[in-house]
Amino acid sequence: MNDMGEVEVVVTGAGQAGLSSAYHLRRSGFEPERDFVVLDHSPAPGGAWQFRWPSLTYGKVHGMHSLPGMELTGADAGRPSSEVIAAYFDTYERTFDLRVRRPVDVRAVREGPEGRLLVETSAGVWATRALINATGTWDRPFWPRYPGQETFRGRQLHTAQYPGPEAFAGQRVIVVGGGASGTQHLLELAPYAAATTWVTRRPPVFREGPFDEGAGRAAVALVEERVRQGLAPRSVVSVTGLPLNDAIRQGLENGVLDRQPMFDRITPAGVEWSDGRRVDADVILWATGFRAAIDHLAPLRLREQGGGIRLDGTRAVADPRVHLVGYGPSASTIGANRAGRSAVRDIRRLLTEETVAA
Repeated sequence: MNDMGEVEVVVTGAGQAGLSSAYHLRRSGFEPERDFVVLDHSPAPGGAWQFRWPSLTYGKVHGMHSLPGMELTGADAGRPSSEVIAAYFDTYERTFDLRVRRPVDVRAVREGPEGRLLVETSAGVWATRALINATGTWDRPFWPRYPGQETFRGRQLHTAQYPGPEAFAGQRVIVVGGGASGTQHLLELAPYAAATTWVTRRPPVFREGPFDEGAGRAAVALVEERVRQGLAPRSVVSVTGLPLNDAIRQGLENGVLDRQPMFDRITPAGVEWSDGRRVDADVILWATGFRAAIDHLAPLRLREQGGGIRLDGTRAVADPRVHLVGYGPSASTIGANRAGRSAVRDIRRLLTEETVAA
């Protein structure tokens, strides 16, 4: 491309939220490349899914909703989710001619001339009237800090680097984190590892019974309230709890999911609690979640004192040209679909009002 391109809308990220947004832009009459561009830093279609560990098969994925306009049907439950969803996203992009540009790294978004935003990337600069930010969280794994962490002689890795259970054969593994990834890791590791220990900051909450639409709306509303207040968003699973399925029940019964309170310090040989109890380990696996990958938005000064970006729907209160999808309450796959539709509706209204005013 030239040093500078001009479009009406730039979409950053081509995961569920970005592709949903691009689909709704097309349906609303925006043409790819002429009116909008989709920029993705991943090497291939699939969003963050393409980086998931091979043992996370499609049948183990909780609540994967199809993208708008094209169902995901007939997928092999035993096939790695990274393959299933990458193939689905690839077909989706081609079916709707979304023309995703990749790999493109978005470095910064700044105020530009004539009321436009400048999106600075590894492939040049775009001047745009609106931005749909769909960069997700995968690139910002959260690593807590604990005293003595640098002294540990074993290996430390995050869920983002998890290679699958076979790599831990015969090793003593401490899994940190009370979310879905932590429990999945423990259940997978148990047949391979010499020993596993599960530690979490708070006691895990297990949810019994079906998670119906009403419960889902209530959970999303709790996350949405934080975003409305400008606080850093919590994950939806942090307020829904963990589904008490057959695998979880078995793990609770056989002691694999025997949760211990958070340790107080890390030692060269493992971890230690203030009461003197200690556990030796070869590996500490941090299943401690992710944070929103939004550092490129820093020049726009959108963050509130609470650490998050205050939103009205998907629109940033501090700058109505910027929409965040797949952030906070829209971080689930179904939430991302709805957020993409909402963002495009608002952008059409904004651009129409600007055109009339001009």
